[in-house]
Amino acid sequence: MQPEIQTGTPDAYEALIQFLYRAPIGLVQASLDGTVDMLNPMSSSLLMPLVRDGSMDNLFTVLAGVAPQLRELTENFSAPSGAVCEGLRLQLGEAAGHGPQWLSLSVLKLDPTRLMAVVTDATHEVQREQERLARRLKTAARTDALTRMPNREALLEQAQQMLGRTTGGNGGRNGFALLFMNCDRFRQINDAHGQAAGDRLLVQIGERIRATLRPPSDRIAPNAGSGQLAARVGADEFAVLLDGLRSRDDAEKIAARLLEALARPYQLAGGQELACKLSMGLVWAADASDLAGEMLRDASIAMVEAKRAGGNVCTMFEPAMRERAARRADIESDLRQALVEDQLFVVYQPVVGLREDGGTDLSAGVEALVRWQHPVRGVVPPFEFIQVAEESGLIGALGDFVLRRACRDFMAWQRELGDQAPRLMAVNLSRAQLGQPDWPATVRAILAAEGMRPSQLQLEVTESLAAQDQQVQDRLHELKAIGITLALDDFGTGYSSLSSLHQLPVDTVKIDRSFVCQADTSQHHRVLIEATVKVAQSLGMNTVAEGIETEAQAAAVREQQCAKGQGYLFSRPLTSPALLDWLRTSMQIAA
Repeated sequence: MQPEIQTGTPDAYEALIQFLYRAPIGLVQASLDGTVDMLNPMSSSLLMPLVRDGSMDNLFTVLAGVAPQLRELTENFSAPSGAVCEGLRLQLGEAAGHGPQWLSLSVLKLDPTRLMAVVTDATHEVQREQERLARRLKTAARTDALTRMPNREALLEQAQQMLGRTTGGNGGRNGFALLFMNCDRFRQINDAHGQAAGDRLLVQIGERIRATLRPPSDRIAPNAGSGQLAARVGADEFAVLLDGLRSRDDAEKIAARLLEALARPYQLAGGQELACKLSMGLVWAADASDLAGEMLRDASIAMVEAKRAGGNVCTMFEPAMRERAARRADIESDLRQALVEDQLFVVYQPVVGLREDGGTDLSAGVEALVRWQHPVRGVVPPFEFIQVAEESGLIGALGDFVLRRACRDFMAWQRELGDQAPRLMAVNLSRAQLGQPDWPATVRAILAAEGMRPSQLQLEVTESLAAQDQQVQDRLHELKAIGITLALDDFGTGYSSLSSLHQLPVDTVKIDRSFVCQADTSQHHRVLIEATVKVAQSLGMNTVAEGIETEAQAAAVREQQCAKGQGYLFSRPLTSPALLDWLRTSMQIAA
């Protein structure tokens, strides 16, 4: 088959024919129905793997297995000339054998009756594109989408390389550390200001970390072989690899520098400023295991210890922390099971009225306290599991359990004792409960289900929690609107002062036991109690003295006109049946 080409001279025609047949690309001339008029040797070589019957008479038939749409594209192309398709990739697959794996096909309409197909080997080009795509995907998989920082995978990869270095010298195993950071109150910030504000805060934290770690000798890059690498490794968690260090002191100095920088206020939309401090855990390479994942875990353990110390500090990891973390993990696991298997129970400590005549009102109220009947360890005291419940997110479910059980028992006492039953039930609140926008509705539902009046329930919040967060105060106002009494627990140990007491939406102030225990021996403590009582009375608030253990302490707080008292002098926390027995017996003795 010869191409129909008009040329000026026979020599020019022959030169063109030689060019077409020797061209390093495949050329096929065909009619509009696909009938092949001409093809050069390169096209024969490239298309041969697709020919099943040895015939190359029709272009559409040859390409039917890899480009079935070509015939329809040609039929639908109505212009007298132009590109029917360009750079169409054809995968030959197993049919190619050891030859080209991919072809590139372009089809041109030369005139109303002829087509010209251009076929090239695109295998190497496709491979290069796939390699570039793989590199981009790998980079994307190692980069945090929000902050554009390296992510957890990138950090672990770099840390593993550093752990594999030969120990010794400043550039060896002892020359680097891992710093793990977590925002102290990010969840509350996200809830109060919205996810967009939380994302903006995280971006600013990442930028501030990188800016702080940017002296001339520092490097931050996903593939850095030395220097420093900063990464976002969780929702509100960041980590930094510190390399080339001479000693632990160098790492601690950098951590202190970061703490100072990150504690400065952040700018949100609308010019609003927001404070968000971070807690840090630091692992020195010599104390780390041989696996990067375990090193990051140890840094996280140290960070939790920093939070336990009050936050906004850096804690150096010690191997003993692993054992404590394992114990906490065991407690968390058992506590989850306890909530399911009803191992928790509630005890009640009486709160008595301190009458001016020296008598006591035994039915003034009770405070509900949770206990845990572990199937193996027996009764687990609250100090062993309350903080674990807070850290693990179980405190909300635990608090709701206590509230339901306490309200149920309270109404049972009313039915059994009548006027002699406690008149008020006090239940402690957690931040997790107050963080739930719909929690006041949950309280209403519990009260309605048990038939209990809102005025019979007193919800207690710690002083530090009530004074710390506007969202918490807003939720307290919502609870007050229901008709519930609110109490400020442990007053004197947190952030409030007498001058700011009027700003808190509470009805009762509970004076902390640290003041009460010295009320009979220290004039200073008696003055503090007296001032608290007078300020509370001027604001229309009641007062309760906590931790009364002796008659002398009771007399001292009574002298300061404290309205109620609570402590071992009157009774230890009691189960519901034991409380009923205590009330009956005490009232008989009093009578």
